[in-house]
Formats: sequence, structure tokens, C-alpha cells
Amino acid sequence: MQKYFLFFGLGVFLTNCDTSFNLADSTTTDFSISVEKVLHEHISILASDEYGGRAPATPGEVKTIEYLRDNFIDLGVGPGNGDSYFQSVAVTEIITKSDAVMNIEGEAYEATLTYGRDMMVGTQQQVPELNVSGANLVFVGYGIVAPEYEWNDYAALDVRNKTVVILVNDPGYATQNENLFNGNAMTYYGRWTYKFEEAARQGAAAALIVHETGPAGYGWEVVNSSWSGPQIGLEAENLNRDRTKIEGWLTKESALSIFNGAGLDYEALKTNASVRGFQATPIGDVKLSVSIENSIRNSTSQNVIAAIPGTTRPNESVIYTAHWDHLGVNPELNGDNIFNGAADNATGTAGLLALAQLHMQKDRPERTIVFLAVTAEESGLLGSKWYAEHPIFPIETTVANINMDNLNTFGRMRDVVVVGAGSSELEIYLEDAVLAQGRYIMPEPNPERGYYYRSDHFNFAKVGVPALYAESGEDSIDYGREWGAAQAQEYTDNRYHAPGDEYDPNWDLSGASEDINLYFEITNVLANSLDFPQWFDGNEFKAVREFSIAERQ
Repeated sequence: MQKYFLFFGLGVFLTNCDTSFNLADSTTTDFSISVEKVLHEHISILASDEYGGRAPATPGEVKTIEYLRDNFIDLGVGPGNGDSYFQSVAVTEIITKSDAVMNIEGEAYEATLTYGRDMMVGTQQQVPELNVSGANLVFVGYGIVAPEYEWNDYAALDVRNKTVVILVNDPGYATQNENLFNGNAMTYYGRWTYKFEEAARQGAAAALIVHETGPAGYGWEVVNSSWSGPQIGLEAENLNRDRTKIEGWLTKESALSIFNGAGLDYEALKTNASVRGFQATPIGDVKLSVSIENSIRNSTSQNVIAAIPGTTRPNESVIYTAHWDHLGVNPELNGDNIFNGAADNATGTAGLLALAQLHMQKDRPERTIVFLAVTAEESGLLGSKWYAEHPIFPIETTVANINMDNLNTFGRMRDVVVVGAGSSELEIYLEDAVLAQGRYIMPEPNPERGYYYRSDHFNFAKVGVPALYAESGEDSIDYGREWGAAQAQEYTDNRYHAPGDEYDPNWDLSGASEDINLYFEITNVLANSLDFPQWFDGNEFKAVREFSIAERQ
């Protein structure tokens, strides 16, 4: 039994809530149909070619943020940053030339790996040129240093001026041992962002992750599209000189060739890397050489923020988030080269506007309700990170964050999935709203993909704010679970982070409108109560929140 099934009978939070907008039967409720229409209208515009894939610091950004501002004004929702609807975020755009070549050379093995086909490389260092020459390759397993798990893949190892080769995900997923890390569910140690951060802390010259579709949760084409073209980072005074020079990925085929060329058994080493006490292994005498050239552009992007001020406790806030950005245009692609990002995340951005419309039809809340559309999520959750580090509404009195990323476009679902389930008391509020719709909560179907660490709620969680990321499940009311799962997988395989993620006027957004109503009901309760939901015992963010509350008191 999952933790959230233990909350039956605790449905006390919606008893004083106006349920006139209940969407339990979204096929007949006029209000629900209007929400669907609102979503369709905004998504069709935000995901149109005119918006150029909504990349930060491009003309597409200007169109997007002005569209959001103008719609908030039309709805009567005021600015959230003093008299401004914008929060400036200083960013640096890096474009690595796609003619980069990686040379691998040992006494008995040589290979030239091609950008895009065999490998992807880039850098966080904000400089025009970088070169790594003759850096010995070392296999460091999962590249994890986690004292709480008694795990250190870099133990007694000096990787300065070397290239570390790293497995994706973490040992819990690899072994399916529920007592190792978090079992099948990815921890933050399994995320590629952590692996590059740790490699930098260890002083590596270059870090390469071996891509495998299963443990990564997406195919090589996602790595290719996400790492090519403009890469956005927060502007750094030190130009990120403390990061590794080269960060990148190898296809599994390339990695197998390298290991075989060094006389090593990749699969055997991979198995060994999943056992506590694994010792890093030099990949023979094989060395890496690669040079990259970057074009650098510093600019300012914008978070968009609107708010309905609270009547009695305006300094206490509930914050909705969704990222407005996507991957823009890649001029080096033949054919359709616009990454429209219709599902990811024009849907969630449209959801912010739909929720603003819902709340403006209610009495003013006691607490402030904030609508935050953040920039540069696709570049590493940068807009939400900037907000969490430079909050407009105090973090210690931020009651909750509710995040929307990639709303359901496949119709009504019986189930609701909590990403990172068992985290906070917000799941109790959610369950009451779910039961009111005649739906049920299901375990996250693919916890190994680490979605909890891949959207903007994560930055709120890191500073202690209880953050909820829930979405429609796969149990289609009309077609069943197998069909629903197939639709989700088809999207992941063919449209996720690809030019094919385009708006379709035939999308069935009735399920998305039900989800919007869940978020609305939860926020309506929280915005008119004295409650401060907490993290559950054992959650890694509980101590941060308790410290924050102690400071407030």
C-alpha cells in the first residue's frame, strides 16, 4: 500500500470550499468546457511558429512574456513584483559549434567520434574556446558521493586533468534493490546534472555520461536535440571556471567500442559499479582529446509574475509555477527546425492563465495567490532557481508551490499521479480534491526517470517550501490503462524535446481541465486557511522547512 492510500478518511479540507466549479463530470459541465476552450486558445498561440519555440533571450521570449503580461492585465490580475509583471534573470547563452570532433586514442585503439551521431559535448564555462588534450579516461561507475548511503565512487581517486566516464541513473535502479538508494525510483544522485556537478567538485577535466534509454528515461535523440543549439545558464562572475571544461554524453555504442578497445567488459564493470565498495577503473591507456568553440551572448531573460493580493495575510503566499520557455529554433536541422513545445510547456503556461481566470471569479483570498511563469527551465530549472534565491514573496511564509509541466492532452483519466509521492502534507489536500472528482491516486508509473528533479517545483523544495507536482495518470476513462500508457510512451518516443511537439486542435483537454480544477481547489483552501502544510517525516527537505519556520517565529 502506498503512503497516500493511508490518508483515506482525512477529507476535511474541502468542507468549507465552494465547489460550484466541480469538474467531476467535465463532459457536461459548462465551466469545464470553458476551461478547455481557454487552454486551447492559449496553447495554440504560445506554440505557434510565430513564437519561435519560446527560447529565452530571443524574439520568441519577447512575444511570450508580453502575451502573458497582457492576458494577466485583461483578467484583472495585478503585477507580482511591485508595479512590474517581470523579474529579470541574468543569463548567458552558449552555442557550441557542431563541428566538434572527439579523438579517442590508446596504444591498441583509436576512434574519432562525431558530434550528434556518436557523442554530444558542451560546457558550462562561459568562454569562447576550450581544449582538453590527452586526458586519460577513468570509469567511475555512477559518479556518486553519498555519505548517507555509504557510497563514494571517487574514494581514494585523483581525477584532476582526467576524463571521467559515468553511468546514468543510480545503483538502486540498476539492481532494483529497494534497500539500495531509493530502489527503482531515481534519487537526485541519478540525475545527469548532479553527475556533472560532482565531477567538477572532483576536479575532472572532462565528464562523459554513457547514455542508455532505459535508465535515462529518454532516447538519444533527446540528448542530441537538448544539447545542440543555444544553451542557457545563469550569468556567472567567475564564468563558471570551477566547472569541468567539457561535459557531454556518449552513445552506448561508442562507449562499448571504447571499453572493448581497452580490453574491458563494459557490462561486467557496470554490474560491479552497482555494488557498494566499487573501485574506479582506468580505461586502459585510452585518452581523450577534444576542442570546442563557443559563441557567447550575455542577456537578460524574464520570469513573469502576477498576483492576487491577500486580504488579511498578504505576506503569506501560495505560488503556482509553470515554465514558459522551450528549445527555440535549431537552424542546423533540415526541415522543421522549430521546437514549438506545445505540450512542454505551452500547456502548463496556459494553465496559469486558466487558473488566474478561475480565481478572479472567486472572492479575494486571505493569502496572496501568485502566478509565476519561469524562464529557462529547459536549461536546468534556471528561472525557478533564480526566484528561489531572489524571492519576491518571503520563502518562510510561502505556504506551498503547485507546479504544472506538460498537462494531459489525451482526455479524462481516472487516476492522478503524484511525482515524488510521500513527500508532503499537500498530498492530503490533493487526495480530498481527487476523491471529490471520483478519481483515485496511483503510484508514479516511472519513478526511475527522476521526474521529481526535472521540473521547477524542485527549486522550491530545496529551500524548504512544500511543493506538489501531480498530473493525470494513464487510466483513460474512454480507452483504458493500456491505451493511456501507450499515448504517454508515444509522446516520449516521438515528440518530447522534438520539433514534433506541436499543437493539435483535436487534443482532448477535458482531463487537463479536471487537473486544473484540482490545483484550483487545493489553492482555494490553502489561500483561505491558517494551515502551513509540512513535509512528511524522513523527507530530505523537512529540516530546511523547520529551520525556515523557526526563523519566521
